[in-house]
Amino acid sequence: MTVLANRPDIKEKIGYGLGDFASSMYWKFFSVYLMVFYTDIFGISAAAVGTMFLITRIWDTANDPIVGVLSDRVNSRWGKFRPFILFGAVPFALIGILTFTTPDLSTQGKLVYAYVTYTLMMMAYTIVNVPYASLLGVMSSHTEDRTALASYRMVFAFAGSIFAFLLIDPLISFFSDIGTGEPDLERGWMLTMVVYGVIAAGLFFCTFALTKERIQPPKSQKNSIKADLKNLLANKPWFILLGAALSTLIFNSMRDGSAVYYFKYYFEIESIELLGFSLGVTTTYLIVGQAANILGVVLAKPISAILGKKQTFMFAMFGAAIFSCGFYFMNEQQFLFILLLQVLVSICAGIIFPLLWSMYADIADYSEHTTGRRATGLIFSSSSFSQKMGWTLGGAMTGWTLAIFGYEANVEQTEQAKEGLKLMISFIPAAGALLSGLFIIFYKLTDDVVADINKQLMDKRELEQSAS
Repeated sequence: MTVLANRPDIKEKIGYGLGDFASSMYWKFFSVYLMVFYTDIFGISAAAVGTMFLITRIWDTANDPIVGVLSDRVNSRWGKFRPFILFGAVPFALIGILTFTTPDLSTQGKLVYAYVTYTLMMMAYTIVNVPYASLLGVMSSHTEDRTALASYRMVFAFAGSIFAFLLIDPLISFFSDIGTGEPDLERGWMLTMVVYGVIAAGLFFCTFALTKERIQPPKSQKNSIKADLKNLLANKPWFILLGAALSTLIFNSMRDGSAVYYFKYYFEIESIELLGFSLGVTTTYLIVGQAANILGVVLAKPISAILGKKQTFMFAMFGAAIFSCGFYFMNEQQFLFILLLQVLVSICAGIIFPLLWSMYADIADYSEHTTGRRATGLIFSSSSFSQKMGWTLGGAMTGWTLAIFGYEANVEQTEQAKEGLKLMISFIPAAGALLSGLFIIFYKLTDDVVADINKQLMDKRELEQSAS
């Protein structure tokens, strides 16, 4: 295995983080607002949206391992993974804009358009983000560097989310009111996405320019998709982490996807005064959550240094499940308590994300140690798979639950529908967090085990370098 001697400096860590700032702007825009855009602006039913989210995954689930396998086999002057970021940035931005564009079509035509653009968006997301995630596994072989890179990534990711949440309402309002006559919300949503798309593409170019790939597979390793897939399917820690990540993303997706509906149709107050500014309750709730996520990311390293990554992950998810249940007992007169619960849940959720990415890198090392083969892209493709599948299942469950409880867009909701909104932000996502913690109980790659594996791999790399 070839490893460059130098290690990532602060500029490179920031450059890596900028990539997730870009992705997170899109991800939060889609995970929080796409459902309500489709139902309240675009004009298709919640049940149809939920079914679309699920059906499109049949194709999309194949994309993640395909891109992982392809990126593992790329050999260019820019490395294996960075070229995907370079050439995928512009399509990523353009297709996002098309997804939030409302064509003048029949209801059936709009549904077909939504299927096509949403499917293309997920493909573009995969093409950029599987290699981006895999990049962490080859920028350094040092565990502390990986944890630092993952932490930078998540801080920038949540900063990107805050950026998106702060701008979405004023941008939609500004672009909707351009010109004369009634506000055009369809134009407002589309032009807002143009702003985010331009920013995202520019940040991906920065990530490409500022990062380096240092680790290469063993020189003796021959390309074999069959061998890589066989090794992956025999990798028990990978299966366990995949289950935990999928459950975590269902948890996050349902909470995010239901928040707009919860505050739009359950609350009587629409905004609050904070430091002389008027903020919508939804925006306030989401921004507080992202800020608390950042605090969780910062706490992940010192807490995991004491408890270990496995124990920290497990307790954080159990805590998130418990605090999420508290939302069911809140009402519109208890907004400050809701924000307090949001802080506690979001700190717990923020803690696990840098651990998750670091654990994927550990699994890549474990695979190399046990099989003699390294398939970083294929292993990290599961991170994108779990992210999108969790988002999809959470989104589908959100749409179906809305339909089951009798939700109708832009009207006063029945008591039954309001009960559904309470469940969607409390007990239902809490089950996902609980399941994630239960998965991690069976995860065997503790910090001591990983340290021993890393030492053996480092010794092997030094022998290979001295022999070459």
